[in-house]
Amino acid sequence: MRSNPTEAEAIMWRVLRDRRLAGYKFRRQVPIGPFIADFVCYQARLIIELDGSQHTGSLYDAARDAELRRRGFDILRVYNSELFANREGVLDAVWVRVGGEGV
Repeated sequence: MRSNPTEAEAIMWRVLRDRRLAGYKFRRQVPIGPFIADFVCYQARLIIELDGSQHTGSLYDAARDAELRRRGFDILRVYNSELFANREGVLDAVWVRVGGEGV
C-alpha cells in the first residue's frame, strides 16, 4: 500500500507528512497488533482510516475499532468521497481530534 496508495491516501499524506499539520507527526501504514492503520499520530493517540463505501456498516471494522480503542487510540474514519468533496472539513475534524481548538 505504501508504494501504491489510493488517490485519497495520497491526498491525505500530502497534508499530514513532514509535520505539516501544526507540527504533529503522522506515520502511514503502521502495524498495530494484527492491524495496519492508514495514518497514526502517536502524540495524539489518533488513527485516521480512509475508507471506500464498501466499509459502510462493516462488522469487521467495528471489531477492529474496538480493539484499537482498547489499545488507547481514538479513531477517525473518513470516507474517500468525503475527503474529495470536503477536504477542509475533514482537516478541521483531524485538527479537533489532535487537540486543536474547535473551528
